[in-house]
Amino acid sequence: MTVPTADTPTPAPTFYVEADGGSRGNPGPAGYGAVVLDPRTGEALAETAEYVGVATNNVAEYKGLIAGLTAAKALDPDARVHVRMDSKLVVEQMTGRWKIKHPDMKPLAAEAARILPADRVTYEWIPRERNKHADRLANEAMDAGKQGRQWDAASSTAALDVGAARSAAKLAGPAPTGTEESPASAKTDTSTVAEKDTSTGWGGSADLGPPATFVLLRHGETALTPSKRFSGSGGTDPELSPVGRRQAEAAGAALAARGTVQDIVSSPLLRCRETAQAAADRLGLDVVIEDDLRETDFGAWEGMSFAEVRERYPDDLSAWLSSPTVAPTGGGESFATVGRRVAAARDRLLARYAGRTVLVVTHVTPVKELVRLALGAPPESLFRMELSAASVSVVAYYADGNASLRLLNDTSHLT
Repeated sequence: MTVPTADTPTPAPTFYVEADGGSRGNPGPAGYGAVVLDPRTGEALAETAEYVGVATNNVAEYKGLIAGLTAAKALDPDARVHVRMDSKLVVEQMTGRWKIKHPDMKPLAAEAARILPADRVTYEWIPRERNKHADRLANEAMDAGKQGRQWDAASSTAALDVGAARSAAKLAGPAPTGTEESPASAKTDTSTVAEKDTSTGWGGSADLGPPATFVLLRHGETALTPSKRFSGSGGTDPELSPVGRRQAEAAGAALAARGTVQDIVSSPLLRCRETAQAAADRLGLDVVIEDDLRETDFGAWEGMSFAEVRERYPDDLSAWLSSPTVAPTGGGESFATVGRRVAAARDRLLARYAGRTVLVVTHVTPVKELVRLALGAPPESLFRMELSAASVSVVAYYADGNASLRLLNDTSHLT
């Protein structure tokens, strides 16, 4: 896409296009919505929405973009369009700032780019609360699909719900400059965790029922923990130290006092199984093993301190710290690889324990990945989280695909 320079003013747009998509399950029943607006008056000139069957959130968002651009072109083939979406992924990919790696996204992005010449389309990320019209249309489409029918424009109340008479000042603001806002938060792509995850559609005022809640418990200390040595799944399988066993007991007692945990799932590694069993004994529950919750395989670095790795493998360590796709020396796992299997485990657990509170006993990297994916944070955020031994974090997952981080690195039960 051609982005005008600071010295080249962008012509005022003919239309605003606001588009959105959602998936209840990601992937799950999905739909999109788009509205073409007069930038001077805020009047809705065209609305479109469609139930698209089972798809991911991001596929639905792209289809909403395509439908919005198509509707704008139908109104005026020579139109200049300013697209406003709360999908960071779509905005960043369509402006060329992010590469499009996922095979499902590439043809959709190409289709969107063919509708109007690139120099006649600009993009802007907007917060979710400013994209309510398209959001309501998408939800109407998903509701219609649930009833076995397609969205009907005649029965739509989206414009009324968001206020059909939005003022021009509310909509227009400064003329777009071709430089999009830096999104502070946005929906993200759970279809490929190396590029994104997140949170997905939203259900408006619908009663979505109780969320699935993951109480994420990092295992207690082992002999390797105090010296901060790499301890993954590719070396020895250490047991809890005496300190670690006390931590596990304290965590189990605190969780039993809360009385909310209904199921327990653990990494297969010994330190997690011991920590999970301490809670299970208090709660009277069985422990289910989930292999994909195991820690990263750190390859040749297993058992080494950070300083030792830096001394022996300085170039490999620098590369690993700079890219989530780089694996540790000697056949270890990259964070992107770990993220994919953790996301797969998450999805299986969500399907198995819908609406339940599950104690998930695992390791530093899987907990950080689950938090990162819930927040839609970049891979670099893994290096910016503190996660103590036997700490508790909590993520709630709602039926519409939203995730909410409720607690991070709580160690109050250890004091």
